[in-house]
Amino acid sequence: MSTKSVHYPRPVALHLPPGILATPSCQRRHTLPASEFRCLTQEDASSVFEIEREAFISVSGMCPLHLDEIRNFLTLCPELSLGWFQEGRLVAFIIGSLWDEERLTQESLTLHRPGGHMAHLHVLAVHRTFRQQGRGSSLLWRYLYHLGGQPAVHRAVLMCEDALVPFYERFGFHRVGPCSVTVGSLAFTELQCSLRGHASMSRNSC
Repeated sequence: MSTKSVHYPRPVALHLPPGILATPSCQRRHTLPASEFRCLTQEDASSVFEIEREAFISVSGMCPLHLDEIRNFLTLCPELSLGWFQEGRLVAFIIGSLWDEERLTQESLTLHRPGGHMAHLHVLAVHRTFRQQGRGSSLLWRYLYHLGGQPAVHRAVLMCEDALVPFYERFGFHRVGPCSVTVGSLAFTELQCSLRGHASMSRNSC
């Protein structure tokens, strides 16, 4: 892991695209017809894994999270997850956990550190039927606002392959350097996003 100092940018307020509400709901449906955003539960674990497996196996040959790891995170920190449901069917999701170090390590792939102030985004995936429709972008905007409503969470962090870096930079993420984590032969770039500018956001979340 690099010992070089990491300098974080000043918080920049993110603005949701038109038509996207700022606060996810735990129980209620939203104004979008037959559409609901809520935190995930244990009952959603199998659907989450099926979408993740289809999305990642064909590309990298492996899943970011195994089914038992999904269930573990949904037990320990369901408030750091968000699913998009249409007519009761899961179409996209994000799963996160808390981390308490400045940079990601191999341990951060499977651990939740309750005392941490950084939300580690483990996986964002969209059902194949709903891809190329902007669903992933819409869900990520909502998720960042969801995190902004949690006082203990100051930053979001993720790792991705270089080809995906421009996508995440659109949401306020900034490169902090090569990630020390490797998965098989894959190498990643680590990105972080300040959430402090969202501390005043509505906290009506899961």
